[in-house]
Amino acid sequence: MKLSHIVLSAVAAVVLSGSAYAQSVPVKKADGILVTTSGMTVYTFDKDVADSGKSACNGPCATAWPAVSAKDVKVSPPYSVVTRDDGTQQLAYKGKPLYLFASDKKAGDRTGDNFKDIWHVVKD
Repeated sequence: MKLSHIVLSAVAAVVLSGSAYAQSVPVKKADGILVTTSGMTVYTFDKDVADSGKSACNGPCATAWPAVSAKDVKVSPPYSVVTRDDGTQQLAYKGKPLYLFASDKKAGDRTGDNFKDIWHVVKD
């Protein structure tokens, strides 16, 4: 096998493993709201301050409202990345961190919308 084929094979293996490039943003617009690529509804939290670079939902809150991960994600406006208290990367939209709701069980569920009047689906 030629050296060039070995190098190309190695590059292909790294690219296929996902460690050589950033993925696209893991959310999309559907029916006027943001959802994950698998169709799960995405939410914002009123206690988060836009463009603060922080999430106000940690500990038990983060169990009920898991962050939308931004690990290895390439972002551009209106998306950005927030570093959470635990050091993980969370996707933000228009400066507000994005979350899922653990009680949403299937794509299309919106059971967290207006929860306690502080959680809202992301409308666009």
